[in-house]
Amino acid sequence: MKRDRQSVNIRHAEMLALIRERQEVLVDELSEIFGVSTMTVRRDLQALEERGKISRFHGGATTDVRGTVEVEKGDVEACRQRIARYAASLVKDRSSVLINGSNTALDLLDYLADKRVSVFTNNSMAVRHRYAPGVDVVLSGGVLRGSRHILTGDLAMRNLMDVHADLAFLGCTGISEDGEILCGIPSELGINETMIEHAKDYYILCDHTKVGRSSAYASFHLEKKGTVITDEHAPEDVVEQLRAIGMEVVQVRRSDLSNLKTGGPSPDNISKGVTIP
Repeated sequence: MKRDRQSVNIRHAEMLALIRERQEVLVDELSEIFGVSTMTVRRDLQALEERGKISRFHGGATTDVRGTVEVEKGDVEACRQRIARYAASLVKDRSSVLINGSNTALDLLDYLADKRVSVFTNNSMAVRHRYAPGVDVVLSGGVLRGSRHILTGDLAMRNLMDVHADLAFLGCTGISEDGEILCGIPSELGINETMIEHAKDYYILCDHTKVGRSSAYASFHLEKKGTVITDEHAPEDVVEQLRAIGMEVVQVRRSDLSNLKTGGPSPDNISKGVTIP
């Protein structure tokens, strides 16, 4: 019994460290990482919450450990929608696009208007959307992971290997200052890396709460340099470091979208890695 209690305490400590590191983690992720059932994870999270260490939400847990700019949850969602809308402006008519399990990346499809675009994604949430007539969506197939909407596994990877695209848009759990990408679902690592390799250009979509995170769990480095699209609240020191290692960074501000049309700002702005004025 004492040994069982000790193992639980160790798991709680490691789980708390991971949540503090990532700021937000899903129950299914913790279940996969620690090799316990989702019911056990929920009990663990309840215990941590009762000790005042974390805050639970439906399907996961969160804690604010960074102490950076405080933005209300609704404002964070608004930042994500601005990022999605800006990303949509980079998609040209008749483009082919890869999208990973990120909901922010998937939301860009809502802003494509009358463009004709072919999309390949491992995000099963795509079936819940209604898109413009010109948007064709193909699901990767595979095993459902995470919050039961991300498709991974051999089938997803085999189907992806046959697909090459003009652009790839990937969300992430976080990005460190040295270009390390964190994935909420470890089994999606290979899919994310392959999408980057199979696209002519790629974009990492991440709001400010994810910029500057690092972790030993489920991560890979960006060898092929691309573009990070974030918002105006992202920590400037991390933004500058990402640019220093060769990544291009765009910070989308609220004012940027007032005159933004679908197909809007020239990609030249991004190629310079500058903040849009």
